Amino acid sequence: MLRSIGRQWRCSAAFQCHCSNPVRRQQPLAPSSVERAFSTTVGQQVKAQQQQQQLVQEQQQQMNKIDEEVSRLLALKAKLGGDAAPTNQKFTLKTPKGTRDYAPQQMTLRQGVLDKIIQVFKRHGGEAIDTPVFELKEVLTGKYGEDSKLIYDLKDQGGEILSMRYDLTVPLARYLAMNKISSIKRYHIAKVYRRDNPAMTRGRYREFYQCDFDIAGTYDPMLADAECVKIVAEVLDTLDIGDYVIKLNHRQLLDGMFEACGVPAKDFRAICSAVDKLDKSPWEEVRKEMVDEKGLDGAVADKIGEYVRLSGGKELVEQLLADAKLKAVPNAVKGLEGMQLLLNYCGLFNLESRVSFDLSLARGLDYYTGVIYEGVLKAEPGAVGSPVKASPVLENGKPVAADQGSGTVGSVAGGGRYDNLVGMFDPRGKAVPCVGVSIGVERIFAVLEAKFAASNVKLRTNDVEVFVASAHKGLHEQRLRVLNQLWDAGIKAEHSYKLNPKLLAQLQHCEEHQIPLAIVLGDAELAQGVVKLREVSTRQESTVPLAELANEIRSRLKA
Repeated sequence: MLRSIGRQWRCSAAFQCHCSNPVRRQQPLAPSSVERAFSTTVGQQVKAQQQQQQLVQEQQQQMNKIDEEVSRLLALKAKLGGDAAPTNQKFTLKTPKGTRDYAPQQMTLRQGVLDKIIQVFKRHGGEAIDTPVFELKEVLTGKYGEDSKLIYDLKDQGGEILSMRYDLTVPLARYLAMNKISSIKRYHIAKVYRRDNPAMTRGRYREFYQCDFDIAGTYDPMLADAECVKIVAEVLDTLDIGDYVIKLNHRQLLDGMFEACGVPAKDFRAICSAVDKLDKSPWEEVRKEMVDEKGLDGAVADKIGEYVRLSGGKELVEQLLADAKLKAVPNAVKGLEGMQLLLNYCGLFNLESRVSFDLSLARGLDYYTGVIYEGVLKAEPGAVGSPVKASPVLENGKPVAADQGSGTVGSVAGGGRYDNLVGMFDPRGKAVPCVGVSIGVERIFAVLEAKFAASNVKLRTNDVEVFVASAHKGLHEQRLRVLNQLWDAGIKAEHSYKLNPKLLAQLQHCEEHQIPLAIVLGDAELAQGVVKLREVSTRQESTVPLAELANEIRSRLKA
């Protein structure tokens, strides 16, 4: 056993000695250039793979964050109720405050009013344009004085801050400046939006139509201005809505009057805005606003009160031209001379009995620079001296309580000269003098609706000229053939959408919808190539050949 152990020790020693012998140890070979290039390429590939894996990991982390944010927003949406109302909450169908729906009869009345207004505008050479219902907020900002707070602002929907248009005048000025237009006579009928306190019975809404007519261009004094006043009178006369007066004033005269009374120049617009409320509030309330809210000296306010309660005609202009305080202010003199010329032109248009020089008229919009005017109805339906009694206005199907304010509908038209508004939008400040008028059709609609309600007259809501009826069953295809013949001839016609309607029901439909003529089809008549043509109002019938049907209908309608 000892010998065995000795042999093992010797072998181990020999192995250790052999391995540790420096002479016999094999030296490592230096790497070749090919090996070095291969090693470098592999290292670069490994590094690129590592970078790519890192980039994928970062992208995955970003996607995870996005998914988490989306999940959080969806959870919040679900918590708030999402797009649908909660099932346990009662949902009330209604129109927004200050808006209303219009039934077919109301729409027929409205369309008739708009058509008459367009006829007047075209008579004076107007051309129609249209602009977006919303504008960049910066376009509208700073143009309406204290009324700027009534502008509807929209949420940011893609990088642009937008607002609903407040009127049609500022969009026109933007349109003229953007398109480099220096002369145009345009009309524009469209809806505008104001976050105002609505008075439904007086035609004051938050969404409403305006009908504007404007003359842009450099012309001699008061010629275009007088025509705009004439347009107001023609519109109100054509619509026959009652007695009215067109108040006239001049913005330069107002500024001159304020200066003569001692109002600081920086307060002109604020005091003008207060004076503008005299058509709705008594002088005592307006004076209180000037003194308590605007900080005007009471004695200065009393001087203003002496002027703003004056109204008249040419004789008032002469009286004010002789006023010592006003004569000392150039703006006041220029304004009075302009009013003198305007009243002279209005006389040539036979408007003396319709216009009134009224120093209480201010129109608070900041962009007016010259003559201003306003058409006012003298009494509203239901007021003392009014020819008709007001009908209830419906909001969301319910009658709105009558407004217990003043005894007038208020302004139904207004406008004036604004020579500097276009220049605000032009990069070089190039001004385009403008003057225009806006017809307040919503208040006109309110008056006319009340008139028709009081007269119990049913308005016809369709233009159908003839109804094609069948006397018995199985004639619906023949009805379609006759209808096609009438439509191809340009005749307004309709029929029942039932295959076999009762003749009595068809004739009652004609009477209810005020359709003047009815064609009655029967087998015997069709076999002879004729039909019966019935006058609905008199119930008289005559036989007419199918080939001559269109001509006969036209002749009956003209009679």
